Amino acid sequence: MNHLKPRPVFLTLWQIQLPLPGVVSILHRLSGVVMVLALPVAAIVVERALASPDGFAATAAFLTSWTGKLALLLMLWSLSHHLLAGLRHILLDVDIGLERDVARRSAQIVLIAAPILTVALVAAGLSA
Repeated sequence: MNHLKPRPVFLTLWQIQLPLPGVVSILHRLSGVVMVLALPVAAIVVERALASPDGFAATAAFLTSWTGKLALLLMLWSLSHHLLAGLRHILLDVDIGLERDVARRSAQIVLIAAPILTVALVAAGLSA
């Protein structure tokens, strides 16, 4: 007879505490979805800006508004996080960093480096 303890069943997702590498993995997927969904929006915005001078002015006004800046910031974070987490996942795929402590440290690095890279890219764009 098998006397294993039954596995817990979590019906409330907010009670589940993922390890840090799990959080990075979910954010990697989320950032990929954000980038894919932003592609048609970006195409429409570019088309509108190139259609006429009024369209260009409206696009420039949107991109300089707080909602436009927030959308651009989200896209930049999404790109940064997806790039760094993707590099981490590639290293894991070739058996580099599979040890628990190393995997946790690399997840911390991704979570810290992505916002820093985002801020650095924003600062570089502002100075250009």
